[in-house]
Amino acid sequence: MLVVLFLLWLVFNGKVTLEIVLFGIGLSIAVYLFCWRFLEYSPKRELLALRLLPQGIGYFFVLIKEIVFANLSTISLIVSPKYEVEPVLVTFRTGLKSDLAKTVLANSITLTPGTITVELAEDEFKIHCLDKDMAEGLADSVFVRLLKKMEETAGI
Repeated sequence: MLVVLFLLWLVFNGKVTLEIVLFGIGLSIAVYLFCWRFLEYSPKRELLALRLLPQGIGYFFVLIKEIVFANLSTISLIVSPKYEVEPVLVTFRTGLKSDLAKTVLANSITLTPGTITVELAEDEFKIHCLDKDMAEGLADSVFVRLLKKMEETAGI
């Protein structure tokens, strides 16, 4: 993070002089120490974030794929004159341990068209689905599996 802060300082300044470099190093160290002291940041957490980065990027691409498929499914559901829409409210538990993973799952479900996270209490999710077919497999979705794998990598 220290290096990233320093590089951002150089990029935002637009030129490199001795004064800018020295002031940037001092300012970057000050911000880094502030984050370490008051934001519970540490090099250990930074290394954990770097270890989780490839899985996070993979999760992002899976999320984009699921959003596209859900868009197509929702469009066909709305446009189809034969199919009767049956909204449903589903409650399930995932077994995710960290609040961050639960929040990411709730947001991923809400970002996916046709589903909205209504409530998240402890480990219980309440999801409104546009149709009962969309409710199938929510508790063991690809999102849940990827987030559990990320929690295992993080040692949670």
